[in-house]
Amino acid sequence: MNKKNKKFSTKSIHIGQKPEKLYGSVSLPMYLTSTFKQEEFGEYIYDYSRAGNPTRTNLEENIASLEQGVGAIAFSSGMAAISSIIHLLSSGDEIIFTKNVYGGTYRIMDKIYKNFSIIAHWTDTTDLNGIEKKINNKTKIVFIETPTNPMMEISDIKSIANLCKKHNCLLVVDNTFMSPYNQRPLTLGADIVMHSSTKYLNGHSDVIGGILICNNNKLIEDLRFIQMSVGAVPSPFDCWLIQRSLKTLSVRMKAHNKNAFEIAQLLKNNPKISSIYYPGLSSHLNHSIAKEQQLDPYGNSVFGGMISIDLGSLSAARKFVKKLSIFTLAESLGGVESLVCHPATMTHASIPNEIRQQLGVTDGLVRLSIGIEDLDDLKEDIESAIK
Repeated sequence: MNKKNKKFSTKSIHIGQKPEKLYGSVSLPMYLTSTFKQEEFGEYIYDYSRAGNPTRTNLEENIASLEQGVGAIAFSSGMAAISSIIHLLSSGDEIIFTKNVYGGTYRIMDKIYKNFSIIAHWTDTTDLNGIEKKINNKTKIVFIETPTNPMMEISDIKSIANLCKKHNCLLVVDNTFMSPYNQRPLTLGADIVMHSSTKYLNGHSDVIGGILICNNNKLIEDLRFIQMSVGAVPSPFDCWLIQRSLKTLSVRMKAHNKNAFEIAQLLKNNPKISSIYYPGLSSHLNHSIAKEQQLDPYGNSVFGGMISIDLGSLSAARKFVKKLSIFTLAESLGGVESLVCHPATMTHASIPNEIRQQLGVTDGLVRLSIGIEDLDDLKEDIESAIK
């Protein structure tokens, strides 16, 4: 069977994972080497692990197949992947970002890349007219998160992709919150898909990593050259761990999706919650777009494992978090274990308070990364903490 015809779970287990030739090992070995033997001057498959490594190649091939791209480049972190995208730009170029992005994305543009005269515009990317008003002849990239972190806003990938093609600029989609199981932006017209592979791709809270996937070979070559030159490469061990974890991505995402959906139903009418942000609720402003573009590999609408709730005040949020016993207060998301985060003091602390308030990242907002524990236990933990 052609690998393009294989279904998602089969690809996640088998693409890039043929048993190795020497001993037939089904679990592929890690190539923990910095350098490789060359047969003649300039005659080699790999020369140096900064430029390429077989373990990394296996991971890249696997994730490219899941996102339906022509290739992928793995990085040492999600921020390394984002930085490499910015390195596609030159001084004076402009980039449009979703205004409600991960705080680290805001920080790197505001504190580092603005010093290189790269101009960032922070825009409500749920508003197509607003995006188009920001585009000019210096705009090279539109970078969106959908859903956004932590307000769970949904941008219409297909419509934005058409807008980018009209204006000859690249569309980058941060797909970290969804994973390729729940959403595949390249099929909707995006040029580059980015993941913090720390999150759902790895799913076990034991790796820092990032990855970019493209459907254009020239982009792949350019980004790989940037990666090799800058040296933002992951270790073979990290690549091996992520590849191992991808084999269970389907079963994990089904559980994340189901648990989060049920917990959102439980919370949506609770009087102690002033607001709930979850695209699976019909009351969500962008529910119809989420329902259309967030599809599992079998065509079913899915809404991910992330929920944000506003408890009205910092003291209420603190009391709620203190009473949780299964959810762990920690940075990150997408692991098998449930986590709770306070964005104002954690993931979005680097964003000025005035901007946080405009975005809705209040002191009472907490973000729940719903794990794959037994649903009844998660419900009991949350209900008890809210009471």
